[in-house]
Amino acid sequence: MPYRWKTKIDVDETVVVIMNVLDQNPELPNWLVNTIYGAIRDSDPAMVKYFYQEVKKFKPEALKYFEEGSTRTPI
Repeated sequence: MPYRWKTKIDVDETVVVIMNVLDQNPELPNWLVNTIYGAIRDSDPAMVKYFYQEVKKFKPEALKYFEEGSTRTPI
């Protein structure tokens, strides 16, 4: 998974990883949350917006990891 999303395919792959992990585990691991936060921070705003749209569409319960004020937000 890239640290910076350059295309919608990069974002789609990230969303699939989130879906697969949450289908097998109750929580996302810290390394994955931190990696995705890096992509959110370093990617084009259009890709970030697309990420949030796709997570909301396919795995809305995962939004809690990436919302403002989340306890999982990296320091």
